[in-house]
Amino acid sequence: MVAVYNAVGYLELIFAGLQRQTFRDFELIVADDGSGAEVKELVDRMKRQVSFPIQHLWHEDVGFRKNMMLNKAIGASQTEYLVFIDGDCVPHHKFLEDHWSNHTGNSVLCGRRVNLSKQMTNRLTLQTIESGDYERLSVPLLADGLLGRSSNLEDAIRIENATLRRVLHRNQVRILGCNFSVEKGLLEEINGFNEDYHAPGRGEDSDIAFRLGLIGAQFITLRYLAVLYHLYHPVTKVGEENKRIHENVMESRNPVCANGLRKLQSASPAPN
Repeated sequence: MVAVYNAVGYLELIFAGLQRQTFRDFELIVADDGSGAEVKELVDRMKRQVSFPIQHLWHEDVGFRKNMMLNKAIGASQTEYLVFIDGDCVPHHKFLEDHWSNHTGNSVLCGRRVNLSKQMTNRLTLQTIESGDYERLSVPLLADGLLGRSSNLEDAIRIENATLRRVLHRNQVRILGCNFSVEKGLLEEINGFNEDYHAPGRGEDSDIAFRLGLIGAQFITLRYLAVLYHLYHPVTKVGEENKRIHENVMESRNPVCANGLRKLQSASPAPN
């Protein structure tokens, strides 16, 4: 599923990337947090052009309600395994294959992302996506990285050899909200995303990672697999209210949020 808010040009590139996937048995849910008519027009056109089914979920723009739309997408999904990306991220053509072929029971697969600069993002076109040119570590991209504009270029390298991946990977495993996958049942167990967050940052990744950890989910890195290209936008600052909500979640150590998939009077007691 892809969480979107306007940025119709980016979404069109994502559709082109999804159309190239080697893993074909998937549905796309567009979790639309109040975009304008252009997004609906694009989705309606893509429904007639692409080879995979699409659901478009939308609600009126009342401010940041990404977690609410993600919960609606979970409820509407027809599959038991879910992959999450954001509306500013274009997947490698083996992105879904890597998530599907590496998933195991009671696990969360955590991918990384290549951060493209404004200059490199502006070079992307439908043609460069459809041809696969965007997946190459080109001279302009490497030069852009050396200039300190694009970053995490090492995460553009896809390595199939598991032993080599283990040797190279040294970072602690963590969820990025734009690139992770999980069993639907695990999300239902923690009552989905916490809708108390009304601003971007921390609420859709750190919060859910903490609560999934409380129920014993295993976090598995997909670094050097499931490559994802993050398109440029200004850096999002985490607000103080988000920090306060997250601190309360960690202090309570309760995996079940009250304001999630189901609206609870109070979340069930934390496990002993």
